[in-house]
Amino acid sequence: MNSHDVLLIVAFLALVLVPAPFLGRFYYKVMEGQRTFLSPVFLPVERAIYRVCGIHPDDEQNWKSYTLALLAFNLAGLALLFAILLLQGGLPLNPQHLPGLEWTLAFNTAVSFVTNTNWQAYSGEASLSYLSQMLGLTVQNFVSAAVGLAVLVALARGISRKSTSNLGNFWVDLTRATLYGLIPLCLLLALLLVWQGVPQTFLDYAHALTVQGADQSIPLGPAASQIAIKQLGTNGGGFFGVNSAHPFENPTIWSNLFEVVSIILIPAALVFTFGHYVKDLRQSRAILGCMLVLFALGLGASLWAEYQPNPALSALPVEQAAPLEGKESRFGTTASVLWSVTTTAASNGSVNAMHDSLNPLSGMVAMLNMMVGEVIFGGVGAGLYGMLLFVLIAVFLAGLMVGRTPEYLGKKLEAREVRLLVATLLVMPVGVLVLGAIAASLPGPASAVSNPGPHGFSQLLYAYTSGTANNGSAFGGFGANTPFHNLMIALAMLIGRFGYILPVLAIAGSLAAKKATPVGPNSFPTHGLLFVSLLTATILLVGGLNFLPTLVLGPVADHLTLGF
Repeated sequence: MNSHDVLLIVAFLALVLVPAPFLGRFYYKVMEGQRTFLSPVFLPVERAIYRVCGIHPDDEQNWKSYTLALLAFNLAGLALLFAILLLQGGLPLNPQHLPGLEWTLAFNTAVSFVTNTNWQAYSGEASLSYLSQMLGLTVQNFVSAAVGLAVLVALARGISRKSTSNLGNFWVDLTRATLYGLIPLCLLLALLLVWQGVPQTFLDYAHALTVQGADQSIPLGPAASQIAIKQLGTNGGGFFGVNSAHPFENPTIWSNLFEVVSIILIPAALVFTFGHYVKDLRQSRAILGCMLVLFALGLGASLWAEYQPNPALSALPVEQAAPLEGKESRFGTTASVLWSVTTTAASNGSVNAMHDSLNPLSGMVAMLNMMVGEVIFGGVGAGLYGMLLFVLIAVFLAGLMVGRTPEYLGKKLEAREVRLLVATLLVMPVGVLVLGAIAASLPGPASAVSNPGPHGFSQLLYAYTSGTANNGSAFGGFGANTPFHNLMIALAMLIGRFGYILPVLAIAGSLAAKKATPVGPNSFPTHGLLFVSLLTATILLVGGLNFLPTLVLGPVADHLTLGF
């Protein structure tokens, strides 16, 4: 590493952490309907949406009504996107006359974008029309992120409110999250990306004559707008097939910095939003501290692994630097590793280098970031409500160790809440280990793996981990576009999304109905160094040990096989 690499990491952390408290307070005020500097612009629009849709913003819902509204909205979005992808051949804004997708691929893609995963078993510019990209995918990029934010806010209200059954109004939360929380930042980032050279056009693909005399088609399209929301909404995916390694999607070192910062900008801010809900910013600093510790551990391990010389070349009289296979020479090793750790710490899934070409231990860090439940910042809303589940588990374990009834911020955790917490611990193992084992044991699905041995197993393991964690990134070389994998990974994505959302809302409803006891000197503090250490250990032990045997069979064995 050189001084430029250190400067990149410092700039990244500064651009994420400095605005986080201010942006977090802004999101709190927005979601609670308080006036902000954007109210003169967006408040009339918000009220118009309520009138047109017949929404009464003052009518709050209990957790069951909130859940039903959320499920109905997601089901409608899934059906609409599925229809658009199937019928895109006969729809407008299709200058390349691209046909509709095969039905299993269309279903997989629809599930992917509705669940905020953006897993892509297709090449974007070669498969989807402008209409499918904008009306189908980009719309879901906004609303799927807004759904995650709404669920987080519902949980925060459940923790902070006392003796009530109401968690807010889902339709109001969805509207405010989209209108105030996502659109303004996306407009700003899209303008920055256009400034750096990212295309935003409805023109047909450009055609050029190469030096060899061959015709070349150069994809264009409304890329900047989709890239902005795919990053800020922690969606991932990409307008172009090779994602943010494409020179049109990520043309400069500045666009690379803007995009990687935007991946965790909102998740970091929402940590402070939670602190405002519970009226205790010490809780925010403790949770953020845990996130940063886990992030630093992953980044440090990945950088160390990537800068190791290739043992296959050790006998040759050559001076080795960090290997650049699968990486963009424009950005270098450090920028690629920073992106891989950031995008898997969040449920983003975009890439600026091929994760399949990472050294085995770097690939393992990317997988482990997802296996713990995408709680190291995580997705918009989804990361923090996943982290809060681990907070409650840590509080429960602390209660067991000292022989007290566990409580968090004055709310006692009883049998109902503990059962729901245990249910969430099964989500990742079921999606990754059970579905992944089925895929690995059947000869047809297993043939999608392009590499033999441990690396091939890592490819399959990464795919099902990415799907269940609602991440969307992939090891290159895995042939995912088969009917079996399309349907099984779609199932994994649904389990990973709603396997958390439904228990979270049930826990929120249960906590909201409880009376709060004053936090006294005998209460277990959840804001100090001791709790941060306990929370970090809980995530690593409870979240990570489930997958240790599979990691040994995959990336660890791959590491040892290559002679590192």
